[in-house]
Amino acid sequence: MASRTPRACALGVLALQLFAGSSAAQRSSPDSAARRGGAPAGLDALVFERSRLKPRPAGTAVAGLVGEYGDGRDTVFVLEREGRLYLRDGERELPLSDVMFTRDAAGRGAAVRARARTFARLAVGTEAGVTFRITPLRDVESLRREALRASPPHENGAERPVDLVELVSLEPGVHLDVRYASANNFLGAPLYSSSRTFLQRPAAEALVRVHRALAAYGYGLLVHDAYRPWHVTKMFWDATPAAQREFVANPATGSRHNRGAAVDLTLYDRETGAPVRMPGGYDEFSHRSYADYPGGTALERWHRDLLRRVMESQGFTVNPAEWWHFDFQGWRGYPLLNIPIEKLR
Repeated sequence: MASRTPRACALGVLALQLFAGSSAAQRSSPDSAARRGGAPAGLDALVFERSRLKPRPAGTAVAGLVGEYGDGRDTVFVLEREGRLYLRDGERELPLSDVMFTRDAAGRGAAVRARARTFARLAVGTEAGVTFRITPLRDVESLRREALRASPPHENGAERPVDLVELVSLEPGVHLDVRYASANNFLGAPLYSSSRTFLQRPAAEALVRVHRALAAYGYGLLVHDAYRPWHVTKMFWDATPAAQREFVANPATGSRHNRGAAVDLTLYDRETGAPVRMPGGYDEFSHRSYADYPGGTALERWHRDLLRRVMESQGFTVNPAEWWHFDFQGWRGYPLLNIPIEKLR
């Protein structure tokens, strides 16, 4: 949601192998073009080459230990790569014999013992499939009434013509899960009256190229949000506590969503139709949302990085604070808009 740069991640960067897992990374791409050694049409060859080495899913026993652990003073985190677990802890490296896990009744890591200290699992963000929520500072309906009476800030210099186009009219294969059209969002209330997504035409056409390029990997795009009326951005800001406003845009400057030049999205599996799992959840107000968050499993990070590389190959730039948020090139040239989605054709 935001258009801001996050503070530096405080977690360390040196990895230690803790668990000798089963297999190495899967070194093949799912598409026939990869087997022939050629890049899919419309996808930059370098992007393709960097993205095609897909890791195998982490085993249940390994994945259950992945997470962040703390003792009130320091935080360490356990991640997975090539079937093995690694502990990141500043610049220090711990031998395997010095590390021991305690599991809970479900088999997940409950604590890790290292350096004669016990680090308990920390609750960060949400579990997979659970929507992150905040407690709004005010009632959502009162926020809506106030925001609808307000007006966007005046700007000079917007030169690009407004040409908002509905995404599915260009590519029906793009899937939609418009969270703000339901209560399944961080405020727990509907913000839109319609589950439709619009972008400025150049951005929409670029997104179609991304969706079609991802077919070579067996994925498609699942869009959560695109054009957003300015009054909704104001509602987000007024509802969110100050300590969490890193993840929402300031209505005084507006959001790139308000210009129809930003999109929130993820990947879905073309075979099953299911969303893929990322290192953190959509609209999660935590450092797991950072585009360079180093935790999670290798496959989760691979999915996140694949999405970013293919989006960047078509003129989009990721928001450093939100792996799902991408801005289209030239977004500054579009005006702030406050047109209700139901009034767009």
